[in-house]
Amino acid sequence: MVSRLWLTGYRSYELGVFGDQDPKLLVIKETLKKLLIDKIENGTDWLITGGQLGVEQWAAEVGVSLKADYPELNVAMMTPFADFGHNWNETNQAKYLQIASRVDFHQSVSAQPYHGPQQLRNYQEFMLSHTDEAVLVYDLEVPGKPKYDYQAIDRFQERHSYPLTLIDMDWLQESANEYQENLKNSSQFD
Repeated sequence: MVSRLWLTGYRSYELGVFGDQDPKLLVIKETLKKLLIDKIENGTDWLITGGQLGVEQWAAEVGVSLKADYPELNVAMMTPFADFGHNWNETNQAKYLQIASRVDFHQSVSAQPYHGPQQLRNYQEFMLSHTDEAVLVYDLEVPGKPKYDYQAIDRFQERHSYPLTLIDMDWLQESANEYQENLKNSSQFD
């Protein structure tokens, strides 16, 4: 049985992450890695995410890195519309294209460039109908763009059995504490 996971969440700016060496990013990626390993070991064989700067791209990176140990994992990057990210700066466009070239499947839900919010709703509906569960890096008390995906999932759950895992700020703080503890312990052995 195929098990497909939709993973999405905050944009990088919403989390205050502005570089690949930001300690917050290391914690977020480690959190995603642990969660994905657990999901893979419990049957997930498709990680499906979007191309947004932030959690979606980080999830794709983590998923691709896990393929060495979990070759059964496939990673898909789905975007809502054609020309996704074309208005980003060159650095962000290059990063997006680099990640997109490494995933197993990359496609836009709509073949048209962005022309309205209905494309975003169609994208959410596509993701919900083509996955078996979702992980959302989102805290109900910390506003942000993931609110719209959370609301779509919540409405979908009224009619379907669709598990949702929320990685909230408390979870990220616990991960940060554990990360710090591991760093401290490993430095004692150097």
